Amino acid sequence: MRLRKPLPPAALAVACALTLSGCFAASPSDSAESADGKRVRVAMMNPPRSGLSPLSDDAFKLSRWSTAETLVTLDEDGDAEPALATRWKRVNDKAWTFTLRKGVTFHDGTPLTARAVARSLTEAAGAAPKPRILDGVDFKAEAKGGTVTVTTGEPDPLVPQRLSSPQLSILAAKAYRGKTVDPRGAGTGAFVLKEVEGTSSARLDRNERYWGGRAKAAGIDVTFVPDGAARAAALRGGDADIVEAIPVSQASLLKEDQISEVPMPRTNTLYLNTEKGVFKDPGQRAAARTAIDAKALVKGIYEGRADVADGLLGPALPWAAERAGRTDAAKPAKPSDRTITIGTFTDRAELPEVAAALQQQLKGAGFKVKLEVREYAHIEADALAGRFDAFILSRATVIDSGDPAAYLRSDFAGDGSFNISQLADPGVDKAVHTAEETASGAARRAAVLRAETAVLNTDAAIPMLHERVIQGDATNVVGSAKDPRERELITLDTYVK
Repeated sequence: MRLRKPLPPAALAVACALTLSGCFAASPSDSAESADGKRVRVAMMNPPRSGLSPLSDDAFKLSRWSTAETLVTLDEDGDAEPALATRWKRVNDKAWTFTLRKGVTFHDGTPLTARAVARSLTEAAGAAPKPRILDGVDFKAEAKGGTVTVTTGEPDPLVPQRLSSPQLSILAAKAYRGKTVDPRGAGTGAFVLKEVEGTSSARLDRNERYWGGRAKAAGIDVTFVPDGAARAAALRGGDADIVEAIPVSQASLLKEDQISEVPMPRTNTLYLNTEKGVFKDPGQRAAARTAIDAKALVKGIYEGRADVADGLLGPALPWAAERAGRTDAAKPAKPSDRTITIGTFTDRAELPEVAAALQQQLKGAGFKVKLEVREYAHIEADALAGRFDAFILSRATVIDSGDPAAYLRSDFAGDGSFNISQLADPGVDKAVHTAEETASGAARRAAVLRAETAVLNTDAAIPMLHERVIQGDATNVVGSAKDPRERELITLDTYVK
């Protein structure tokens, strides 16, 4: 992989802000328009952290560029759909068989085979650290003729959904010939990753042999720009065609037809300590809930670019609207005269502002409130240990499988690994366990919503708002994906007029 020493993020941001044309200019051969499609210039927020290895979070970049693909994808509801696998069946409680799509070749010309698929999945299962979709999962893949059998140590109804994670992308053998996984020219997607310049840029060309058809764009030129103001300026100045993650503060500086707001499966939530302190009392938790004005937070801090929360799961999951909501919550008590401490972190720019606004709202209801705000790395351990009365967190509610059950377990089950509320409620534990054991589809979604209701009834967590991601598109861009899960961006149908 061709690498060059990158500028520090701060220097890169300044350089881009001052000379945007320099940051986004392509080489003469790259910028030339082909007879049937221009190249798409994309400004992305986060530079690669692991050399674009699919075994890291960099996998989502490969997915968004349509260069690396998985056996299955997810539909809007989170159910599995065919991709490199055309069908699958559950052989027994612990084994699934996947039939591969015929006629697929990797970018290096080698064929997609069961052996190649098993190799990629085995590499992922043996990685250190493992891709988070396989964390805690005993996972084995074996090639059998034109099929691949996946076996888990425990019964797992979500195996197909797990295999949709970009971290389980299928790559050619050439990708695994070193200590790191090199995805250049090794995927199966609509665009071939040709070149990566460290943490600065990447170049992809159209795959003329793509099994799904011919892409409308000739290629993709990617620039990594961590500074949000510089990314927005690139769109305003015509130096980028598509810009991801426009900051709320920059959105008003763009034309309305240049931005799209996409609901994210991410909820801004106030977690209350149910084990000790003021909020051990359900009536006090209910009093805090009734004191919070989420509409004011959305209007004043997010400038209207967020959604008031009716539950833990937001509009990024359309079926969540079928929830029952709270059915048996406690009645509010008179606020305690003891001082409560609310913690949050500085890494997400809006959270300290949310904390300050909540402090005023709770004080207005009669609570005494002090704040403790630090960097996330310096506050997480205290939050997980229950050292705050309350904690404000922006939390992804759908993990890589596209299913919220894992989030409900980690955050609210008595043995959950991220149980900031210190909740230990038998009813919640039972509802979450039932959701985890239910087969995917409508029945599982209904079980997840019952588990959400069980959590809401405890007032252990007060969902306030659901965040949106703001994507910028030049007015001559057609067909860019607006994906709540941030797995798609440039597709077969994306092009620049």
